[in-house]
Amino acid sequence: MKYYLIAGEASGDLHGSNLVREIIQRDPGAEIRCWGGDKMEAAGAALIKNYRDLAFMGFAEVLINLRTILGNIKFCKQDIAACKPDIIVMIDFPGFNLPIAKWAKPLGYKIAWYISPQVWAWKAKRVKDIKASVDKMLCILPFEKDWFKKFGYEVLYVGHPLIEVITQAKKKESTWQFPLGNSSNGSMKKIIALLPGSRKQEILKKLPVMLDVAKRLPDYQFIVAQAPGQEDAFYEPLLRPYPNVSSVKNATYDLLMHSTAALVTSGTATLETALFGVPQVVCYKAHPISYQIAKRIIKIKYISLVNLIMDKPVVKELIQHEMNASTLFAELDKILNDKIQIAQMKTDYAALWNLLAAGGNASATAADIIVGMVD
Repeated sequence: MKYYLIAGEASGDLHGSNLVREIIQRDPGAEIRCWGGDKMEAAGAALIKNYRDLAFMGFAEVLINLRTILGNIKFCKQDIAACKPDIIVMIDFPGFNLPIAKWAKPLGYKIAWYISPQVWAWKAKRVKDIKASVDKMLCILPFEKDWFKKFGYEVLYVGHPLIEVITQAKKKESTWQFPLGNSSNGSMKKIIALLPGSRKQEILKKLPVMLDVAKRLPDYQFIVAQAPGQEDAFYEPLLRPYPNVSSVKNATYDLLMHSTAALVTSGTATLETALFGVPQVVCYKAHPISYQIAKRIIKIKYISLVNLIMDKPVVKELIQHEMNASTLFAELDKILNDKIQIAQMKTDYAALWNLLAAGGNASATAADIIVGMVD
């Protein structure tokens, strides 16, 4: 059978790669084309377009790059029409995937959506189009099933794929051999992870603030998790002035397993950090126009997945003007030294793990459903 998968971010590439492997296990003759990244390609899919060429974050950025986005959508439609897949699988990425689904469904293509778009945050009106265009919606957050049900849309909760990913990462023997630096008395410095995001525009807004905090804590080693889509040369001039800051590439999970605390940009990384049990401060800073628009239309209590899933402020969120060096330093100090706060956060992390693990193996369940749709 022919499968066409569309992912538009690093997290989509990760979860898409596990889905590709599970599909091939069930359908050894599967032909899989994808929009995604290196991980999906390594898993066995033919990569048509890399997510690095697709993702634009924020309202202003989308407007600036609208011609490119529309061109990519047009090319995707042409490619689907040429290869005639038995099923199209959307992986999150709603701004791109929903137009494709709305185009493809009337033409007779079967549509599955793995990792529901976060329409519960904004644009609830999109549910009408999703119901009309998507045969099966596969959700990974526990509260999404009940949320969609309010709109008369029955979706399937398949568990969260990060549980299986992080479980496997914890089982592997660490091969971490990066220079970490030493304190003045010769002992190894404790590590603080910096996860500033995957796109240049968000990294340039958040990383300089994080680095300013590093300057205030010379007895700690700060290590930046480089985005897989960015070159070393992009980070080097940013990090050069800071002797206690280094970086790693393709080793974010190793970094988190060795970290005492983390400063994390909002998104999937907040959930990954929590599932590794690392105390964190969540950072969000956008283009001023994008932020003002988002503030008026996004209807959620929290910006981090950790807090959204637990429905309480497990981790501190510093948003826009609050994300400055002084405030970030103060909040980091708390998760380094306040034993009561650290203990409570780790207790909440354990509850979060149990909640998500109760859903089972997400990739396997999703593959069962998707392959079953084309048998």
